[in-house]
Amino acid sequence: MLLAVVSLWGLPGNVHAQKKKLFNGKGLTGWTIYGTEKWYVKDGLLVCESGPDKKYGYLATDKYYKNFILELDFRQLADGNSGVFIRSTIKGTKITGWQVEVAPKKNKTTGGIYESYGRGWLIKPEPEKAEYLKEGEWNHMKIKVDGDRVTSWLNGKKMVSLEDEKIGKGEGSIALQIHSGGGIKIEWKNIEIKELKH
Repeated sequence: MLLAVVSLWGLPGNVHAQKKKLFNGKGLTGWTIYGTEKWYVKDGLLVCESGPDKKYGYLATDKYYKNFILELDFRQLADGNSGVFIRSTIKGTKITGWQVEVAPKKNKTTGGIYESYGRGWLIKPEPEKAEYLKEGEWNHMKIKVDGDRVTSWLNGKKMVSLEDEKIGKGEGSIALQIHSGGGIKIEWKNIEIKELKH
C-alpha cells in the first residue's frame, strides 16, 4: 500500500500527508465569495455562473495554502474562461497571485500559468496540448505547488512546469475565478488538497 502511495504522488517524503476535501458538496463552508458573480451548490456540484454585472468574480479558501497538490474536476457548460489561483490574496475583485488557466479549447492555454496585475503570461502549454481538454465533459486537473515550482496536469497529461522565485515567495489562498464578460458557466467537483510538509 505504501508503494502505491509513493507511485501515485511521487513524493516519498510526504507519504503521511492526507488528502482533504476543500468542497463538501453541500455548501461553501471554508470559502469566501468576492464580487457579484454567482457561486452556488446544486446537486452536489459547485457552480460558477456569470451574474448581471458580468465582472470578474472569485471564490477563495479562507485558509492559506503554501505547498500542496490540488486535484479537482471541472466541466465547462458555456464559455469556459476561468482558472485556479494559487498563493493569492484578493481585495474587492482585484487579485494578486498566479492563475493556472482554465479556458476554452480555442484559447489553447488551459494549464498555463498567468500572473494577474503583474507579468502576465509566465508560461503556456504547447498548442497541441489543447487537445487534452474535453469541452462540455468532465476534466481532471492536478496542480502541484512546491517551493518555487508549479506543475500542472490535465486529464493525466503534463501541461507545464515552471520554477519562479516570485511564486516561491507568495502567500495566500486557493481561488477559483470566473472571467469577466458574461455568458460563463462552469461546474466543479472533487476538490481535494494534499498539503506537502517540509
